[in-house]
Amino acid sequence: MDYAYISYTENRQIVKGTVSASSVQAAEEALVKAGYHVINLKEVVPFLPRGSKYFSFAPRVKTAEIVTFSRQLALLIESGVALARGLELLQKQSTSKGLSRVLGKVVSELRSGSTLSAALDNHPEVFPLIYRKMVGVGEKSGELPVMLRNLADHFEKENAAVKKIKNALAYPAIVLVVAIVVVAVIVTVVLPPLAGLFASLGSELPAMTRALLAVVGFLTDHGLHLLLGLLGLALVVIAYIKSPGGRYQWDRLRLNLPLVGRLVLTGELARCCRSLAMLFHAGLPLPEVLRLTGQVSGNCVVARALSDVEQGMIRGEGLSRPMSRNSIFLPLMVEMAKVGEETGNLTGTLMTVAENYEVDVEDRTRTLLGMIEPAITVLMGLAVAFVALSVFTPIYSSLRSLR
Repeated sequence: MDYAYISYTENRQIVKGTVSASSVQAAEEALVKAGYHVINLKEVVPFLPRGSKYFSFAPRVKTAEIVTFSRQLALLIESGVALARGLELLQKQSTSKGLSRVLGKVVSELRSGSTLSAALDNHPEVFPLIYRKMVGVGEKSGELPVMLRNLADHFEKENAAVKKIKNALAYPAIVLVVAIVVVAVIVTVVLPPLAGLFASLGSELPAMTRALLAVVGFLTDHGLHLLLGLLGLALVVIAYIKSPGGRYQWDRLRLNLPLVGRLVLTGELARCCRSLAMLFHAGLPLPEVLRLTGQVSGNCVVARALSDVEQGMIRGEGLSRPMSRNSIFLPLMVEMAKVGEETGNLTGTLMTVAENYEVDVEDRTRTLLGMIEPAITVLMGLAVAFVALSVFTPIYSSLRSLR
């Protein structure tokens, strides 16, 4: 259970936060042991049960906030500030409610005798596995500030890549939304009154107008049923993708899509290479590095391929040989891994591959978006033109018949 507390330290400084304990007495004992004088202590009752999978009202912690936090904590530690005190300072100045709440819990666990990595393990929704593992390595090696800066660089580059893709997709999305709104207004507001006018005039409607009226009539009569059916189908598909087998099939489908598949694979391999290089440089054994990279991979197919490579390494086959047997790993990655093994500079070669793949992803994304933007513009233009002709052609015909 979590307990919210208000206490003060030996120098009369007020401290607020939460502490996890089995009972009120255990929470109070943990706080006293940490040097706190308890003023108020009460159980935190969540609105939803702990671990609720589908609903969570907790503030989300952004990647950029984790990057800033890591850099600031590294600076405080290098300046000689105690770890718990540094976290308290960052908690007070944090503008993120989610991060501030989590840091309060981490401070409480540290003052109860926990290590930083163990405290972060209790908050996997904020700190990814690779982050927690690297912090643990930094604690053991005495290079925690270095590890924190490396993590900040790693997540900053990942976040920048995601932002570039989102920004590039913004314009096509806006064009698509505007076109849909225009068509919907014409069909739902302009067309129905005109249909009654056409019927009163007794003139024969063009084929495209009759087709448009038939579609509008069908959507009017069965739109709710169609919407519910699509919603049910979407829920079934999402539930299937959430299952282990469904997730694997979905990830494999993404890798095999034309044009997009190579882009997804290259981006995932770039992240894998960067993670492998960072973890191996931290001093972790290569089989463990492969296992951790597979666990944090966003694609189940790539994760399974990394697991196969790990098994090959355990059998003494090295890194590049089991990689070469799996088509998921592109030739450049396999060859550079072989060079890294032979020269003893695996970190440098993997980082080179990551940078090469990241440039390739940017180029492919730019090319793909260059194809998508005009295609969307043309398709939306044709759709608007079809609706406009369906509306204005019978008006023109009716006016001519009145002359």
